Amino acid sequence: MRRRAVVSWLAGATLIASTSARSQEVTLSFGTTSAEGGNVPLYSAALLEALKTVDPALEIRAVPTKGAYDNVEQLKRGDIDLGLVSGEIAHEVFAAAAPEGERLRIISATYPTPGLFAVRADSRFRHIKDLVDRPVVWNRKDSAAMVQARYVMGALGLDIDRNFQAIYPERFADAAPLVLAGHAAAMWGSGFRWPPFVTLTDSAVGARFIAPVEDEIVRIAANYPFLEPLTVPARLYPGQYDPIETVGSWSFILARPDLSDATGYRLAFAFHRAENAGLRTKQLLYTTVKNTLAATPSLGLLQSGVARYFRRCGALD
Repeated sequence: MRRRAVVSWLAGATLIASTSARSQEVTLSFGTTSAEGGNVPLYSAALLEALKTVDPALEIRAVPTKGAYDNVEQLKRGDIDLGLVSGEIAHEVFAAAAPEGERLRIISATYPTPGLFAVRADSRFRHIKDLVDRPVVWNRKDSAAMVQARYVMGALGLDIDRNFQAIYPERFADAAPLVLAGHAAAMWGSGFRWPPFVTLTDSAVGARFIAPVEDEIVRIAANYPFLEPLTVPARLYPGQYDPIETVGSWSFILARPDLSDATGYRLAFAFHRAENAGLRTKQLLYTTVKNTLAATPSLGLLQSGVARYFRRCGALD
């Protein structure tokens, strides 16, 4: 019943807003990065195209940055209006003490990022403990994937530098060749269809995945509640016939502290319209109002204009 009411309200609100909203041009800067690798560039392009379709006067310009940590710093300084931030780094932001007027706020959840290892299909490694003291590619230093790996391994009592032979390539594209050539036993990746995983699984050698086992998942979640059980769907990669249970987090789009309520409301409205207008490509599949509310650790972290929109449309009491 609530779903029907939300959709009905959205349809009516869209008609009212179609003229007034488009006559008010707004330009925002959006911190995104190719430095993070993975699916970030594809996601960013799909999102900006969808938002442009539903609200052409809402101009959002992509700004190249050095990654999620850089996005956070630029948001704090007000150099950018919006920024993509991985779940682990977002957790650090939310947990840090900051005056109310200086806190970064959530515009939307983006997608879940399950983390796991990939090894050559012909390797003898089957469990995380088998990789201890072995060379492992953790991706670029300070990348979102590396930060996630540090939290996951730390929850299991392992340090990615002391308990493994850590490899930090300059480019994400170098990860799979290192494993294929035998220079690394495994590589860590996060998200769905992680490009280096695709390269490895598409190779003649193929790949096998290593994820935390059940009791390890429990330990990780107990140490870091923002790392929740996630599932990599079956057949996401060639040769991967079964779903893989692991852990991961939700990434977010955060706003600078002083973003206006009106702009937050308009963004939430545009996101919701894109969600319900048949514009959800595979990159935007998880960017929904429902997932944003479920992934947000506390409703007080929502940007106030976004929270007002959610109440107005009936998604939030």
